[in-house]
Amino acid sequence: MNGADTAWIIVATALVLFMSLPGLALFYGGLVRARNVLSVFMHVYAIACLMSILWLAFGYTIAFGDATHGWFGSLDKMFLSGVTADSLSGSLPEVLFFAFQMTFAIITPALIVGAYVERVGFGFVLTFSSLWMLLCYAPVVHWIWGGGALADGGIFGEVGTRDFAGGIVVHETAGIAALMIAVALGPRKHRTTPPHAPWMVFMGAAMLWVGWFGFNGGSQLAADGGAAMAITVTHISAATASLTWALYERIKYGKASLVGIVTGTIAGLASITPASGFVGPIEALIIGAVAGVLCQEAVNLVRNKLNIDDTLDVFAVHGVGGIFGTIMIAVFGQGAWVSQFGALIIVGVFTFVVTYVLIKVTAAITPLRADLESEVNGLDLSAHGERAYDFTS
Repeated sequence: MNGADTAWIIVATALVLFMSLPGLALFYGGLVRARNVLSVFMHVYAIACLMSILWLAFGYTIAFGDATHGWFGSLDKMFLSGVTADSLSGSLPEVLFFAFQMTFAIITPALIVGAYVERVGFGFVLTFSSLWMLLCYAPVVHWIWGGGALADGGIFGEVGTRDFAGGIVVHETAGIAALMIAVALGPRKHRTTPPHAPWMVFMGAAMLWVGWFGFNGGSQLAADGGAAMAITVTHISAATASLTWALYERIKYGKASLVGIVTGTIAGLASITPASGFVGPIEALIIGAVAGVLCQEAVNLVRNKLNIDDTLDVFAVHGVGGIFGTIMIAVFGQGAWVSQFGALIIVGVFTFVVTYVLIKVTAAITPLRADLESEVNGLDLSAHGERAYDFTS
């Protein structure tokens, strides 16, 4: 065990959890109507709790159980069987590696929340998120990070898929699942209502930015120069994408908005995620500069041209950003074209099929969409019996 590596990953684990609680919850919560903000908090918080238990029970062993170049990890580590405080994963205590990866298993299904807020049944959120994490996310983790079929020595040969911190594993999977649920749900009744609390969106985005240092820097799994570079390029990409999003918004609409610039931040962070361990500051500038425009155009495509109500633009920002960053690894010569595109296609098709089946299965168990009255009056009161604000005063 390396003490410095262990100390850094302990911090990184806390930072990644901080991204979900409270960062993502605030970011998403500020974007919805005032009568739905608590439901968003509830979705993210409940997912964090439930995914933690499921990762302990089955998720970790599916993702990181022994199965060389396979498609599904062995089940020998259910409930951390055989793992003690002295067990090692590289230079880290294995229980810490488990905890770090657990925070990724939390935020990935939590990202999908942004596609269905304001109109989804709470039972669907919990049931779908549980099944999706175990049957879609965890196997993909195994393929790429767990020594599975898409890793080095797998179906693509010695040069396997390069995905440093989750462009494919996290952002592509969550983005595709989000888009599919948005299509299955149909649009909201109050689709054009503006964000109720832009200040809350700003606070959430700022927390996500800080937490992303643990997300990308921690993925080095060591306290070394590689982690330092990952943090640096993450920051550069986020800053650049924020500015290009705001500039492009001003060119198109005459004004640059607060919600716009912080959405650009998230686009830059998502886009640099897969490449953060393989590129330098100049490449990060390029990735961020393109991401601020590319993801904004993707928002316009999904919202206005395809007319899909992906409420908080999960696919356009996270899905498109993660896919773009994955391709840029090959563009900059840090990965093989066949591996990067091949993995994107395989994971994309797998995510589409599994998500489609799980939507159908879950909808047969619990209602997919809230009833009209609950949607109009807001999910805070109808689903959870609480309100964030006193509307009578």
